[in-house]
Amino acid sequence: MYLIKTPFWLRAFYPKCIWNIPSKEKVIYLSFDDGPHPEATPFVLAELKKYNAKATFFCIGNNVLKHPNIYESILIEGHAVGNHTYDHLNGWNTPANIYIDNIKDATNLIDSNLFRPPYGRITQKQIRQLKSAPHLPNKIIMWDVLSADFDKTLSGEDCARNVIKHTQPGSIIVFHDSQKAWDRMSIALPMVLDYFSKRGYRFESIF
Repeated sequence: MYLIKTPFWLRAFYPKCIWNIPSKEKVIYLSFDDGPHPEATPFVLAELKKYNAKATFFCIGNNVLKHPNIYESILIEGHAVGNHTYDHLNGWNTPANIYIDNIKDATNLIDSNLFRPPYGRITQKQIRQLKSAPHLPNKIIMWDVLSADFDKTLSGEDCARNVIKHTQPGSIIVFHDSQKAWDRMSIALPMVLDYFSKRGYRFESIF
C-alpha cells in the first residue's frame, strides 16, 4: 500500500524529515530514486536538459560503484545528489547500527548532506543516530507527491496524472531512474515536464 499525496499525519510523525519546501513561487522539486541506471538515468538527464530543469538524484551506493560515469554525468549537468543507502535497505527491517553503517558505506561514493530512506521507511532511532553522527548526511528528504512509477498495474499516463493532480508550489516529487519503473517513468516524466513548464513552473534541485 502507498499514498500518492503524503498526508498530514504522516508528516507529523516524522517532524525531523523534510516533506516539501514551501514556496510562493512556481517552483517544484523533482527527485529520482535508485539510480544511477545505464538506460534510465541518461534518459532522465536528456529530458531535464530540454526544459532547463534541475533535479535531485538519490543514488544507491552499489549502483554508483557499478556506473561511476553516469553518476559523474549527473553532477556535470548541475543536478544535486543524495544518499539512498548502499544496498537499498528497508529501515524498518534493519537494526539501527547496520542501517547507519550502510549509509556510511554509501558516503564513500556519494558526497551529499541529503539522505532519503528507501521505501520511506526509517525508525525514530535511526533518525536520531543519523542526525547525531558526524560526516553523515543529516537532511532527511521525504516527499510530498509520489508518482507511483514503480507500480506495474499503472500506466505511464496514470503516473503523470498522479503528479499533475497533487503537485503544488514547493512539492517534492518522486520518480525512479530504475529498470522496474522504466516503462512508466519514461512516459510520465516528459508529460510532467511539459505540463508544468507550460504553466510557468521552474524545476530546482534540493540543497
